[in-house]
Amino acid sequence: MKSMKAVPLALAALAVLWMPGCGARHSTKEVFYLVASNVSLTYWQTAIAGFKKAAAEYKVTVKVVGPDGYSPQEELDALQKAAATKPAGILVSVSEAAVLTPGIDAAIAAGIPVITIDSDAALSHRLYFIGTNNLEAGRLGGRRVIDKLGGKGNVAFFTLTGQPNTEERLKGFKDVFSSRPGITIATVADIKGDPHAAFDKAQELLALTGGKKIDAFVCLDSSSGKLVADAIKRAGGGRLLVAWDVNPDTLQGIKDGLIDATIAQKPFTMGYLGLKALDEIFHNPQAQLSKDLSADAFAPYPAFVDTGSSLVDKSNAEAYFTAAQAQAQ
Repeated sequence: MKSMKAVPLALAALAVLWMPGCGARHSTKEVFYLVASNVSLTYWQTAIAGFKKAAAEYKVTVKVVGPDGYSPQEELDALQKAAATKPAGILVSVSEAAVLTPGIDAAIAAGIPVITIDSDAALSHRLYFIGTNNLEAGRLGGRRVIDKLGGKGNVAFFTLTGQPNTEERLKGFKDVFSSRPGITIATVADIKGDPHAAFDKAQELLALTGGKKIDAFVCLDSSSGKLVADAIKRAGGGRLLVAWDVNPDTLQGIKDGLIDATIAQKPFTMGYLGLKALDEIFHNPQAQLSKDLSADAFAPYPAFVDTGSSLVDKSNAEAYFTAAQAQAQ
């Protein structure tokens, strides 16, 4: 009788071990990488926090690599070194698609799941993209500029030329500006990931007079909003500034009236969902990772997971402050 009772008990124990969410499926020997540029930025620290939270829940090992500054080549080197360790999966934010695509394709060819987050390489063999619909986010910002300028004025942009997400944002602005002939894009400045370059260019533009006067500044990157706000303040104010992301200094600029608005993304969500997506693929691999699924109505993966975006101004900036403080505790 004792042995008969042991059978269902053993089966029950085995079932518990393999229940979704239980630690038996995972191991600290499973290593996942997040690869990005400018990893020291507040934006990326937030994404890393989401990545690590999911790893703690699954009890797997995660590593974050990439340059502290904007350097696509150094990011590619970091990606290639990560892939050489044969990890369980890689998340990568693409600083420049032409540079990173070969590294992504090589990792996929080696059987390593790769998902892009924040900035995509759509022509690579990456499995899919998790991040902001940057085209729509740009349109959202564009509508704000049109509203605040009354449909007329000169606009200057600060961007990172060649980075897919900023290119899409700029296209979104251009889309909505196309119906307003009174709005002119005076310049698009490539700051190459250096916010101090944005400050210097803003000072130069603020010195212009007459018909070339810049009425609005738009920062398409996460780090230049504060310094452009400083340049406008030194010049006496009176210019519209739309920034990107909800860094503490950007939110403070909104509260102080130096920045009109910013476009909020969800980097924590990108990192959190990204790790969980890689884990699912690692444990349920496809026979051929590099297969083109774009024309497959029964594809196991989506093409794109939109983590959302929203406009933040004085009416809701405090709520973002509160959420950041709660997460930090």
